[in-house]
Amino acid sequence: MTARKPTLFDLRAGAIEALQLSPRSADLDALREALDQHLGASPGFFRDEALVIDLRRLPEAQTLDVDALADWLAERGLRPLGLLAEAGAAPATRLPLLHGQERRAAEAAPQPGATAPAADAEQHGSAPPAAGGSTVLVDRPLRSGQRVYSAGDVIVLDAVSHGAEIIAGGNIHVYAALRGRALAGAHGDTSARIFCSCLEPELVAIAGVYRTAEQPLPPQVAGKSAQVLLDGETLRFEPLRTR
Repeated sequence: MTARKPTLFDLRAGAIEALQLSPRSADLDALREALDQHLGASPGFFRDEALVIDLRRLPEAQTLDVDALADWLAERGLRPLGLLAEAGAAPATRLPLLHGQERRAAEAAPQPGATAPAADAEQHGSAPPAAGGSTVLVDRPLRSGQRVYSAGDVIVLDAVSHGAEIIAGGNIHVYAALRGRALAGAHGDTSARIFCSCLEPELVAIAGVYRTAEQPLPPQVAGKSAQVLLDGETLRFEPLRTR
């Protein structure tokens, strides 16, 4: 009887969390200057972070030198890994063309009569994407280096330590101290919000608009119950009023 050979690898579709840079101008010099000011506010904070360049907000008449921008970003410690662009509109570049969230969502949408699988959150390390935008509930502390991801909402019932990260396509609720990173509306939902019992974050972001610990929080919300929401292109911080 011949022994069955062990499986040496798995090849499957997956989800990769990455920063998403959406240029609104093809003026490379102006972009570099604006990014220098933005990244300079938190030197080293985004070092070694994976990044996707999203051209879908670039005016149609403009063409960006993507490779030159990618090289410049790499010199500053970021790791450009791919490009998002409208079908047929991608410029010539060495970066691979990635599928946008909208296309993945359409491909993953259940057909009539189909049953979506239930979300399954890991107890250690990262949690996988929740199926169909389901809510992920975490009833343990999140330690440094741990990451939770959901295409829908994330609810955490314990503290989120420095170095831990929550990424949600929808809202984030933390019923304890939030000291790590919280990124809500990760796929562009500008109505998403972050709620927590004690706001002391390393970083908060909604739909790509972020603020780091280097920028002091307003005194009425620092270390207190608060919510974070997007007001135009600016994050707004409000105390949570209990009744």
